[in-house]
Amino acid sequence: MSGSKPLLGLFCAIGVIFIWSGFIVFSRAGVITSLTPYDITALRFMVAGALVLPFAWVWWPRHLPLRATIVMSLCGPGAIYVMLMYFGLLEASAAYAGVFANGSLPVFTSLMVMIIARLIPGRRQLFAIGVIVAGGVISGTPGMMAGGDNLLTGIGLFLTASAVISLYIFGVQHWKVTPRQALALVTIPNTLVFLPLWYFFLPSGLADTELSIILFQALFQGLGPGFLAVILFAVAAMHLGATPTAGFAAAVPASASVLAMPVLAEYPTPMEWGGIAVVTLGLVLLIVRR
Repeated sequence: MSGSKPLLGLFCAIGVIFIWSGFIVFSRAGVITSLTPYDITALRFMVAGALVLPFAWVWWPRHLPLRATIVMSLCGPGAIYVMLMYFGLLEASAAYAGVFANGSLPVFTSLMVMIIARLIPGRRQLFAIGVIVAGGVISGTPGMMAGGDNLLTGIGLFLTASAVISLYIFGVQHWKVTPRQALALVTIPNTLVFLPLWYFFLPSGLADTELSIILFQALFQGLGPGFLAVILFAVAAMHLGATPTAGFAAAVPASASVLAMPVLAEYPTPMEWGGIAVVTLGLVLLIVRR
């Protein structure tokens, strides 16, 4: 890629792994309190919106066609994506979110590249994607055999979230969206549309939740995944490409599972750990070049 800085992209992608692992685990911790998924989404955009709104006019990408603006606003890490994740985390553990929401990202992103850009991945990439899919199946098998309909609902929501954000990752590179433009595209429309809907129409548990929990969720969700991760994602996609950037997300299953043990007391089974290891191996095959 002309003008790319792989090392910068690498550091940004690693930063996304840490933030996204925290997003999964701390969101799971939030949705099992009195807070509703709508509350956590609102708290996220209260903080992120306050940070971005003063710069919205300057940062707004006026060069983008309308369809690109709509796709990036709807499919970025905005209200649709985070609510799919939050509702999924009501039904399934953080380990499942890591495997199915993040481990499937390279698959969906590669499909986007094939369908929209008509670029066929090489055999090495296709093999790595197959390994990632196999790891997801291995990791999910114990829970799917014992978890019933609720777990399947959670997995379905995670996969849908992954498909949604894969469009955003592809769009960042395809339309040459800068990090500041990505922030404006994701944050401003979601803040202006979702917050009034939440305030007037959606159920809330804020009144029944401790202030410390509310403040933690607002600051973490707004500053971490709502602000910093949007920038890091855009920089990584610019300098590494869409598929390798999505591939880094496959490292999240392992890191999220490790973080979930002390925070949520959720311990994967040996078979689930095996699946997580296979997913991580697929990631290595995807991003390491000969």
